[in-house]
Amino acid sequence: MVGAKKILVDDDCYLNCLDCHRLCLQTIQYCLEQGGEHAEERHIRAMLDCAEMCETCSNFLLRGSEIHGLTCAACAEACERCARECARFEGDAQMQGCASVCRRCAASCRLMATPLAA
Repeated sequence: MVGAKKILVDDDCYLNCLDCHRLCLQTIQYCLEQGGEHAEERHIRAMLDCAEMCETCSNFLLRGSEIHGLTCAACAEACERCARECARFEGDAQMQGCASVCRRCAASCRLMATPLAA
């Protein structure tokens, strides 16, 4: 594309967001199939929040948005919350895997984050 502005994307953050989005959606399906505590409203809501924030954050990063740092900060918060929720399910490989991916995404988003205004 002639005259197109070069967009700088932090590949680690972008790819971690995509991976986290995908795994959260897969884990939601798993949780709904498991039922019980896995399918509790607050748990599903935390995973949905995380998945949607990861998708939004990756979009902001990809297009080089000037406010990507704000979405990264919010995404890190959502990922950390989801990681805590998923980590409660000790001995469940799917849940522990989701918690790990959420933590990794949160860490990379924190590096790209702009502090939220008070």
